[in-house]
Amino acid sequence: MEQINQNAQHFLDLIQKSRRGKFKIYIGMSAGVGKTYRMLQEAHALLRNGVDVKIGFIETHFRPETHQLLEGLPAIPRRKLFYKGKELEELDLPAILNARPDVVLIDELAHTNIEGSKHEKRWQDVVEILEAGINVISAVNIQHIESLNEDVKEITGVEVKERVPDSVLKMADEVVNIDLTADELIARLKEGKIYTQDKIALALQNFFQAEHILQLRELALKEVASQVERKVETEVTKNKAFKHEKFLACISSHERHAKNIIRKTARLANYYNSTWSVLYVQTPQESDDKIALDKQRHLINNFKLATELGAEVLKIPHIHVAQSIAEEAQKRNITTICVGKPEPIGFWFFWKKRVVNQLIKKLSSQDIDLIILS
Repeated sequence: MEQINQNAQHFLDLIQKSRRGKFKIYIGMSAGVGKTYRMLQEAHALLRNGVDVKIGFIETHFRPETHQLLEGLPAIPRRKLFYKGKELEELDLPAILNARPDVVLIDELAHTNIEGSKHEKRWQDVVEILEAGINVISAVNIQHIESLNEDVKEITGVEVKERVPDSVLKMADEVVNIDLTADELIARLKEGKIYTQDKIALALQNFFQAEHILQLRELALKEVASQVERKVETEVTKNKAFKHEKFLACISSHERHAKNIIRKTARLANYYNSTWSVLYVQTPQESDDKIALDKQRHLINNFKLATELGAEVLKIPHIHVAQSIAEEAQKRNITTICVGKPEPIGFWFFWKKRVVNQLIKKLSSQDIDLIILS
């Protein structure tokens, strides 16, 4: 019976996938590499071939070369909204769904919609459009990918607020990297092709430093490479070794860098195209009626992040943390456990070190890898 149910679910998944629109994402290491330009070039090529392509929302930032490409492309008018006394423009989701073009261009995937919109984020609009059977071409910068948030912050010193869940990238049928060298990008900036003259000097001192660009470029290249490899594994070679990987991220209420553990595990799971979970072992000292409010909020935020990144969240009451982790890993056929490195801070350092040592002993007889993350 279970096999019949699995076969039925697989067939249902195939039907739903065939009904969903195709999704193409242009990805780049920063603003100004030419993502929107390439989207518009592709739109003109599609139009010449008789495809019903329309602009849903394009942001040219008044860059002359890009702005010229808008000419001749049909557009669905933007929706006008008043917010805090100003008239602003947004993607008109109902109009796109009613027009039902073959292909719609929607820029700036990570954008946060104006208050009063149906969805909080533009990527949520795109998901609804895809589910309606409409093909979408979109664009996003690498710094907006959720699981890369800590890496980008470390490189640039800036925490990017507008982010896209990794699951959205996994939905894409095609991910194309728009690549430039650091010298080429800086030259474009100095020529005024990215920002106006009054913003160039500041940009060169901050985001557009050569070492920042090189590191972001590496992130973008790795992301697209992993997307291609995942597609090959799932659609071409059907390599079972990849499919059997299962990851478990273990966090605690006092873990300062729990978000980092979650994001790094998400990256590993995405690379292997595998399922993953986040486990919090609730000791009696942290039962619902004893845990401090700040720790409770910390946990809730981390659970929310894990869910957004596609994890199953597990909250297991147990008196022994290492034993609980080992038992859950064995029960769920986990292949790799990810834990945070003990930080040299007071009592928690010795507690965490003891838990990790106990876990190593318990896993010694099992075929489970243990990764200690910084």
